[in-house]
Amino acid sequence: MHETMGERGDHLAEKLVDVRNLKTYFFTEDGTVPAVDDVSFHINRGETLGVVGESGCGKSVTSLSIMRLIPNPPGKIVSGEMYFEGESLLDKSDPEMRKIRGNDISMIFQEPMTSLNPVYTVGDQIAEAVELHQGLSHQEALEKAVDMLRLVGIPSPEQRVHEYPHQLSGGMRQRVMIGMALSCNPKLLIADEPTTALDVTIQAQILELMKGLKQDLGAAIMLITHDLGVIAEMAERVIVMYAGKIVEEADVFSLFKNPLHPYTEGLLSSIPKLDAPKGRLHVIEGVVPNPLNMPQGCRFNPRCPYAMDKCREEEPPLVDVGEGRYSACWLNGKRAREVS
Repeated sequence: MHETMGERGDHLAEKLVDVRNLKTYFFTEDGTVPAVDDVSFHINRGETLGVVGESGCGKSVTSLSIMRLIPNPPGKIVSGEMYFEGESLLDKSDPEMRKIRGNDISMIFQEPMTSLNPVYTVGDQIAEAVELHQGLSHQEALEKAVDMLRLVGIPSPEQRVHEYPHQLSGGMRQRVMIGMALSCNPKLLIADEPTTALDVTIQAQILELMKGLKQDLGAAIMLITHDLGVIAEMAERVIVMYAGKIVEEADVFSLFKNPLHPYTEGLLSSIPKLDAPKGRLHVIEGVVPNPLNMPQGCRFNPRCPYAMDKCREEEPPLVDVGEGRYSACWLNGKRAREVS
């Protein structure tokens, strides 16, 4: 078992979220899917933690586990620990979790049109959360909803608060989702691909909005995305996930300057570069493994250009490689010397 984040000597006072050896599995007719398999990390107060990886690597399931929103059946948190402000989230009852969700921990979901209720106005949907958690009257909550729409840059908020989701553009709906998530001044904002469905202009506006709100409200952000450009813009620290596991963790500058894990290296090499020679873009060969049939040893070994016999036989642990960096690779940054 690799060293848990709780044993890494961090100051407990700085930790807002501490996840230790989390395992979230889905039990299907075809077999057990280890969607999140022995994952440990923490989020400090006021920081932005980026979570990156290809689709299906466990990013969203990790965030839903923190929110205790895993559908059961077929999903279940089978083991591990999750702490928020030093209190175990797994020990909380369902009513206690409902008080935490939307109040202390809020989430911006990937597609706002499926997250907003089409038969209620956006103002009523924001007001509902405020009434529930802050005890305001409906009229006071609607006034707060207007303030939140103004805060996230929606023009004519007094008019928009009475409109339905289908009357708003994609960018507007995403802003409504952010306004709803921030309406109770959460301590942690989980943003799951918050800009995926938006064009680049609106995407830039949403990212600037999130950065400004973080500074104004002091909230920590868990930013889930496959877009490394967004990570470079927003995150201070990054964890890279592959096939349900964390394979690398580093501050954002170190990760981009010197990736230690071959998977991280492949992701960074896949970013189009303006000065690159003409030709095909770099791709990581192969596909993400079937979660019902994980490869033996390192889960990345079938796609890794540096794989050796040990990689195919033994799974590498996530280890401290110095300067606050962690990597799960038998070579751990020594590839150029050992492989050449």
